[in-house]
Amino acid sequence: MLFSGQPHAVACQENPPPAMQETLLALSLLTITGVTGIIARVLNLHIPMPLLQIAAGATAALAGLNVGLDNNLFLLLFISPLLFVDAYRIPMREFGELRHIIAAMSVGLVVLSTTGGGYFLHWLLPAISLAAAFALAGALSPTDAISVSGILRGGRVPPRILYLLSGEALLNDASGLVCFKFAVAAATTGLFSLKAASANFVWVALGGILTGIVIGMLSSRLEIFLLRRGYDDPPSHALLALMIPFAVYLAAEHISTSGILAVVAGGMTIRLTGVMNETQIETRMRATAIWDMVSFTLNGLVFLLLGLQLPHLVQEAQATIQSEGLSLWSLLLAILGLQAVMTFIRLIWVTLSAFVRQCVARLRHIPCVVPSWGEKLVLALAGTRGTITLAAILTLPPATDFPERALLITLAAGVIISSLIMASLLLPFALRLLPLPSQITGTQQELDATRLEMVNVALMVLKNETTRSKADAAAPTDAAEIAHAVPLLLQEYQELQQTLDSKQPDPGTNREMSLRNRRTEVAIRLRIIRAQRKRLRELLHDRKINDETERLLSRQLDVHEQELLNEAAALPHA
Repeated sequence: MLFSGQPHAVACQENPPPAMQETLLALSLLTITGVTGIIARVLNLHIPMPLLQIAAGATAALAGLNVGLDNNLFLLLFISPLLFVDAYRIPMREFGELRHIIAAMSVGLVVLSTTGGGYFLHWLLPAISLAAAFALAGALSPTDAISVSGILRGGRVPPRILYLLSGEALLNDASGLVCFKFAVAAATTGLFSLKAASANFVWVALGGILTGIVIGMLSSRLEIFLLRRGYDDPPSHALLALMIPFAVYLAAEHISTSGILAVVAGGMTIRLTGVMNETQIETRMRATAIWDMVSFTLNGLVFLLLGLQLPHLVQEAQATIQSEGLSLWSLLLAILGLQAVMTFIRLIWVTLSAFVRQCVARLRHIPCVVPSWGEKLVLALAGTRGTITLAAILTLPPATDFPERALLITLAAGVIISSLIMASLLLPFALRLLPLPSQITGTQQELDATRLEMVNVALMVLKNETTRSKADAAAPTDAAEIAHAVPLLLQEYQELQQTLDSKQPDPGTNREMSLRNRRTEVAIRLRIIRAQRKRLRELLHDRKINDETERLLSRQLDVHEQELLNEAAALPHA
């Protein structure tokens, strides 16, 4: 089972059966995940959600809710869908532009972090063998950008850094786990072959990527085949889409390749095929809503489960201190020192790689974006550790084969917590070192330009309709209707064009007035929709309409309201 709990923690009867215990335990975890989100919103806490959920998990564990993890199921049920949806949603253009930097950080930085962190830990605590130290450093090398995204998205951080951190976190898991596995093998058997390790890494990485691409292509082709023959049932397609990351992960692990890289490659492949563009609007809306809920729930459960392990890890730490003859201060020093060294290695790598790219760009006479010192510091501090580290370190062999197991698990948990605390405390100050963003960002400019292009397309269609209706004498009825409808639509789109186009002859007063008029219009339309929804509920309450009518019209009002809210959020600055 994925997890199991003590009967007294969630029991609703004296001796509930095991299946009931696990069901109540799962419901308890889901409830705590939802409550933490509400508490953070109601109390307006300036605490990163991962830290809040870890604290909630630790509190629940102290209250008697005990959970044991199966690491293979943990990676399958939690990590694979999260990485799949992150890969699907990552901006492909920016990922392509940053692919060389992301690849270097996903492989080179992982190897450097494993080597440097391992030597430092062995030097600081000689009781830990060098191979075991490498195993811990390898488990700590994958980053967890999910845990720090809430901090970064709330600050004035360039989107380029967000894309870079997301891409790094998607790809460095496989290289980190390969380093971890070979270090564990070296620690238990005393054998290590660089040639074998390199060949295995190539097979694990390329095999996983190819598996994800093949399954992603096959599922997309099958989906398109069904859609073009009219088999577009939104609930069925949304459910099957949820199953894809599990199928990809299991297939890749079955042939001993990286399931993590496979789900990343599968998500990107399905995005590039454009299969979702073939579906109905309702299918796309349902899929988006479902994946948003899945992402929120699984993210919360991951950090909640991490918090639930803390009391047990603290007990192991106390036992380790007594058995190894270590002091509590030496253990804390090792945790903080290892975190500082891993962060320093990231800073050195980011600095040197930026210098190398700048030199290569000068030799090739091509432009190169050089990060500022503030951006380098943000990239270094944002290298938090999280779920992959926890899942990897808990797969260590038992203490009979791996004597340092308890100590390494304790150190890993300490580094995970310290990295999250460091990011939450220092990143806001590092963000202040970045230059103030302009009022209109590049993303906003691109959005405004694209919306203006869409308006120009609409105006062109309206003009063509007018010309066609005048030239088509065989359809007098259509011509009369078009002559009435086109002027109304032309006025609306011309006003929207003036709102979006900053290159109008008098962009000052006219555009500012158009923006104010548009915002006022959107606000009035929203008030109309809310009044209509209120009246609709009154009609239902008075039994003048049935539930099916109310449900259908409410869904139409919801869609229209969401469109207006999106338009209001996307209106350019005056």
